[in-house]
Amino acid sequence: MENTERKKDDLKNKKKWRGSVGGLVDAPIDKVWAVVSRSCRLQDWMPMVERCTDLGGEEGVPGYVRLVSGFMFPQEDGDRSWIKERLLAINPSSYSYVYQMEASNVGLDGSINSLKLVEYGEDSTLVDWSFEIDPVEGASEDYTIDYLAFLYKSCIKRIVGAIETSDGNSK
Repeated sequence: MENTERKKDDLKNKKKWRGSVGGLVDAPIDKVWAVVSRSCRLQDWMPMVERCTDLGGEEGVPGYVRLVSGFMFPQEDGDRSWIKERLLAINPSSYSYVYQMEASNVGLDGSINSLKLVEYGEDSTLVDWSFEIDPVEGASEDYTIDYLAFLYKSCIKRIVGAIETSDGNSK
């Protein structure tokens, strides 16, 4: 038992694993923000998310807690992944937010994710998604960072489709 606790302490004392991914979205920043800042829209631009459930607080206000589930990370038993996330900060005027993964069945508890939008020309938006995670026991740092970057990049690529869907529904 003592050896297991020591391993966990050693992992927590290691430096964080960090990564980031960016992508250009052919849409104005306000339309991109309207999609990425609302939990009810997660399934529209995150292909691996099946459900997002409000657990506490008010959406768009620090302290808000949601449960995201789907097939984000393959599970040995074939079950769905789930992640409980808390919004730490949000700034609509700078088009940015930060959330923490508080609990999960994927080993990313304590991870911090930041999403920031930057105007890039008249009708384009740069999406910058950065993350830092505690080292995951038994996992490769490079593989884990690359996998998360791949997941997040695939989400960024779907934002335009989510905007087009909402524009079509509002006509």
